[in-house]
Amino acid sequence: MLILKKLILFISLIAAFALMSGCQTLSEYFPYGKRPAEETPGVPLQSNIDKHEFDLPSDQTLVGELAAVETRENDTLPDIGRHFGLGYNDITAANAGISAWTPAANSRVLLPLQFIVPDAPRKGIVLNVANMRMFYYPKRERGKVYTYPVGIGRDGWNTPMGTTSVAVKTPNPDWHVPPSIIREHAARGHRLPSVVRSGPDNPLGYYAMRLAIGSYLIHGTNKPFGIGMQISHGCVQMYPEDIEVLFKKTAVGTPVYIVHDPYLTAWHNNMLYLEANEPLEKWARSKRQLKKQVSKELTKIAKKHHATVDWAKVDKVIDRADGIPTPVLVNGPGVAELSKNAVQLARPTKLYGQPETVALTDNDWAMLVATFNNENDAKKLAAMLNHQGPPIPAREVEVNNAYQVVAGPFKNKKHAKEVASRIRFDFEIDPKLLEPRTAPKAESLSSNL
Repeated sequence: MLILKKLILFISLIAAFALMSGCQTLSEYFPYGKRPAEETPGVPLQSNIDKHEFDLPSDQTLVGELAAVETRENDTLPDIGRHFGLGYNDITAANAGISAWTPAANSRVLLPLQFIVPDAPRKGIVLNVANMRMFYYPKRERGKVYTYPVGIGRDGWNTPMGTTSVAVKTPNPDWHVPPSIIREHAARGHRLPSVVRSGPDNPLGYYAMRLAIGSYLIHGTNKPFGIGMQISHGCVQMYPEDIEVLFKKTAVGTPVYIVHDPYLTAWHNNMLYLEANEPLEKWARSKRQLKKQVSKELTKIAKKHHATVDWAKVDKVIDRADGIPTPVLVNGPGVAELSKNAVQLARPTKLYGQPETVALTDNDWAMLVATFNNENDAKKLAAMLNHQGPPIPAREVEVNNAYQVVAGPFKNKKHAKEVASRIRFDFEIDPKLLEPRTAPKAESLSSNL
């Protein structure tokens, strides 16, 4: 089925969303202001989000610990990842055997909340594009590090390497859409304005920090599920709640170090650790050299501490490339043991930012997006729609032994048509508008996807 193929290719096609990722031009004037009321949760930001701040003594390079949590019905790995400060890459690589969008209820999800800091100056912002993670060393908080997942430039639009600084801080940025992006969207039936004002439709989010190189930014996003992917035109994207904190902590002039360090080492508690991430495509041909370099580093550290490296373990860690710091000494614990001993956390009452769908009424406009023979496929598409930016409320409905994905409610016909245009562009699916009182009914609809 064509739609199934499109779903399978969805993550690779997410680069299309990068066309809405800003990173081009900010307006000259940005008035200060508060985020819209609907964007401000009823509890302080970060109140339920763990593992952002760590103590980091000068002789230490590994922070955090592995944890685990069990899923509930209608959870997704991206929702769990966001709540605990992990990107799509972090949570899916650590849980390769679990469906990202439709994990079974009561699945044990490993939370890779242990990190090795990059070999870079411990000041300002350090961004390791290899594992799509930022480390912030606050000037006034010695011995502390904050770490956040990020989205980076896709292949061909790589985030630049090197040393730079924060040049300009801008709240409530406007996005001036480049003509090339307007033309590309128009060619596929989706009209974009020349300027997207600050608000929920703005791909830059509510905070942006321009770097002192080119026109690159560190900014928020209205597509949070893309964090931990290569999705932008080179800019660095952060979860809305993370960029808000970083924006307030960071001063103009803060140094920024951008590195590509896929293989990280640490000596911690008399054990040698290796964290392996797959090198980005730009460095794919250098993988053999990168492996040689890390092997030399492991040999050097082991010799210093009179320890013996298990090179078979090293090869397995590099082949797995799941970003989990793993012991690589002879007789050291393996990944299975690490996972078994991970700290078991209680699943929060509500995951931060998890979308909720509103029930359809007879007075609502809706749309039939697709029909499947398999319920799981319908759930996947509904979950993806719910995680768009802005979210598109959707649920699966069983009708005559088939499973329909129904989106809505929408305020009116115009609103429904606008959303249909987005679906056509992002998914290459042609939805059918449903007038009030024509949406399919079912006794049980998913209320939280």
